[in-house]
Amino acid sequence: MKKLVMATHNQGKAAEFGALLAPLGWEVLSAAALGLPAPDETGGDFAANAALKAKAAALASGLPALADDSGLCVVALSGGPGVHSARYAAGDYPAAMARIIKAARAADEYRAYFTCALCLAQPDGHTATYIGQADGLIAPTPQGAGGFGYDAIFLPRGHTQSYAELSAATKNQISHRALAFAQLRAALESLRTRSHQ
Repeated sequence: MKKLVMATHNQGKAAEFGALLAPLGWEVLSAAALGLPAPDETGGDFAANAALKAKAAALASGLPALADDSGLCVVALSGGPGVHSARYAAGDYPAAMARIIKAARAADEYRAYFTCALCLAQPDGHTATYIGQADGLIAPTPQGAGGFGYDAIFLPRGHTQSYAELSAATKNQISHRALAFAQLRAALESLRTRSHQ
């Protein structure tokens, strides 16, 4: 299997991408497992932050690197927390979810969407970015114990279960990451084919 670095220190995210990439013949190594530092996320949007992380990991490891920058965008918060989703939670996702539910209830506006930007970077600095968006609603209360981050309050369009209640197989078909990954798949298959020639 060909090796690829997942530029994250989030073990849930690394496991999710490992499951998606294994059938394509890629062994995923996390930046955390390799002891790579996490660069400051100073980009103005998801794509810029994903590129910062992917390029840093590819340069440090000498391997292709994939980075994800994603977040929850809530209409009642004017699109926030958006690129600041992790910072907004400050390590306390239950409190952050309670604040989001309170804002949605106060505005009587529950629409939200998750966005994911995936950047694939080569050690030579070349990058390609893919964007996925999953629309849905903020749940009136957290639902489910699976997933991570804000999954328990996001009801994807067409579903009454939150991301945290859906099976991994279902989530890997409909999530913002899955939608971005679908665009990435052909590029990875092409890369793997070239490496065997």
